[in-house]
Order: sequence, then structure tokens, then C-alpha cells
Amino acid sequence: MTQPKKPSVYRPVIGLALLSMLVCGLLFPFVVTGISQVFLPYQANGSLAQVNGRTVGSYDIDNGFTLPVFFHARNETSPLTASASGVDPDITLQDALAQVPGIHNATGISEGELTSVVMSHEQRTLWLFGDPYVNVLQLNLALISSYPTVYASYQ
Repeated sequence: MTQPKKPSVYRPVIGLALLSMLVCGLLFPFVVTGISQVFLPYQANGSLAQVNGRTVGSYDIDNGFTLPVFFHARNETSPLTASASGVDPDITLQDALAQVPGIHNATGISEGELTSVVMSHEQRTLWLFGDPYVNVLQLNLALISSYPTVYASYQ
């Protein structure tokens, strides 16, 4: 005599896993991407900066400036500003001002002018009350546009 076939106890688990992968792995990311492309296309595409129609970086991540004529997001003399990811686009105002003498030596731009550029790009974490910081890409783009003879090869 044959025994009746038992229903598989794994069928609901496998079905739920496949449904979850479909919804969470495909449907949700496509919906969120579509909504962000409609309502926030600049941010959804990486907040890219352009110079003369050429993409030069993103305002949201470290762009890896290493030449001595530019400000750097990773200041080795101040490990307190480094994040766990290491790709922060911003540095403290103090770190930016600490880089002014080196950029002055590399470019010949006066320290006073460089300090003025840094101070004009100061932002705060809590509007007027938070810690001061600057975006490295904004600083470097300001240098390129303000001193075209020094930065002619970077335009």
C-alpha cells in the first residue's frame, strides 16, 4: 500500500524567499531609482561638477586630489577628520587653512588670497551654529576659476 504524498514543508519557505528577492532586490530599487530620477535627478546622478562641459568630480565624495596645487580631502596631519569610509568630500575649516602654506608654495598665490577663498566657502553643519567645514571640490573649482593662469592646464 502506498502512503499519501506529504506536502513539502519547504515550499512556503522557498516561495517566500523568491518573492522577497523579487520585491526587495528588483522592484523596490527600480521604484526608488525612478522616483529619484524624476524628483531629484541632479542628486540621483551623483551631484557631478563640470568645467567647460567636462565632468571633473562629484560634490558628494572625495575626488582624490593629490597634486600640491590643490586642496586635499585627506590631510595626513589631522587623522581626526578622517571618516570610516575615507571618501568624505569635506574637511574642517582648520584642515583647509593648514593646507594654505603648501598651496602657496606650489602656486605662488598669496596666503591671504588663498585664506580668503577658503573662508568664502565655509559652511556649517548646523546652519550657523555647527562646526565649520569646506567642500574640497568647491575650493579647487574656485581656485581654477579665480586663477586661470595658474590652473590653465586644469580647465
